[in-house]
Amino acid sequence: MSEPDPLLYCNDILEAIDRIEHYTGSTGFEEFLHDTKTQDAVIRNLEIIGEAVKNLPATFREAHPGVGGDAVAGMRDKLIHHYFGVDMRIIWETAHTDLPLFRKQIQEIIKEIS
Repeated sequence: MSEPDPLLYCNDILEAIDRIEHYTGSTGFEEFLHDTKTQDAVIRNLEIIGEAVKNLPATFREAHPGVGGDAVAGMRDKLIHHYFGVDMRIIWETAHTDLPLFRKQIQEIIKEIS
């Protein structure tokens, strides 16, 4: 069986980041903290990102070490299984600090493999 196409997963990651930025772009943390619909939407898209990362072929993750991070997959597992609850501050900081950097990385990879 052939390996899955990494470009498809990278595009899924980019789309999920776009959605998270759309959901949180015009809100502050306090508003986010009281908006369970937005929380659920952001968490769901973080799960999608984590799942896409986990499904990237091992050879691709080895060639692009920043993408296949255990932190992304670990966050996905924690969100899916709700280990010890979900800290909304961490979700918020991930959306506003980590994802913009991850976006740039994914965009560069997409350019490289397209």
